[in-house]
Amino acid sequence: MSILTEILELKKDEVAGLKNRLSKRSFLDSEFYNKKPLSFYNQINDDGGIAVIAEIKKASPSKGLIREDFNHLEIAKTYFSHSVNAVSVLTDQHFFKGEMSFLYEIAGIKQAPLLRKDFIIDEIQIYEAKSNGADLILLICEALTKNQIKEYTNLAVEIGMEVLLELHNENQLEKIDFEINKIIGVNNRNLEDFSVDLSTTQKISRYIPADVVLVSESGINRKEDIDFLRNVHADAILVGEYLMRSDNIDTSLDELMKWCADES
Repeated sequence: MSILTEILELKKDEVAGLKNRLSKRSFLDSEFYNKKPLSFYNQINDDGGIAVIAEIKKASPSKGLIREDFNHLEIAKTYFSHSVNAVSVLTDQHFFKGEMSFLYEIAGIKQAPLLRKDFIIDEIQIYEAKSNGADLILLICEALTKNQIKEYTNLAVEIGMEVLLELHNENQLEKIDFEINKIIGVNNRNLEDFSVDLSTTQKISRYIPADVVLVSESGINRKEDIDFLRNVHADAILVGEYLMRSDNIDTSLDELMKWCADES
């Protein structure tokens, strides 16, 4: 059984439990549900710089515990102080040691769009994301059918959120309608065996229309990685482990933001 399959099997049980406890109506009166979300798409421009989605991640299935000294609010404050373009918050508990409370608490101080990073397989998770302060949700091509992607994207847009639609293999492209999915993430980490290859972004970038935001995810650790991704026309990067392993997140993020700035 692949890691992704294992995650999705457990996620089905989690969603079943969520639906037993709560309904769509449970989320409609929440603190954040009716607040106007922040747009990540509208922050992307053509000035040559690469946008940064900074991730808050305590652990992962492939690396185990990544950051022992973990305070999600302090990390978020550091990210906001550097004017990152968005913050990704892991909410999966079993495999990534995330919590929905992380998202909710960060939403109370947010200064940039928040991405709920999880394995979404049911519409109730989309309502849950909005009610806890998310501005974007992650959808994963490998975890969903073409119809589910369209349905969940339309629902997210209907209730005011954006979607980061992720894939890691060219054979998933046929599932994507670029008329409605305007933010595409290329995961350089293979979700079957968790190996990483930045050339995955290069291979898929040629199929991405010019008006679609291309986000490269995973395996980004050096200035050379940023230069490579700039050359293959990535508009943004999602970086987690590089920052989470840093002894000084403030210094590492300052360096990363400089790498991503326009060099022309």
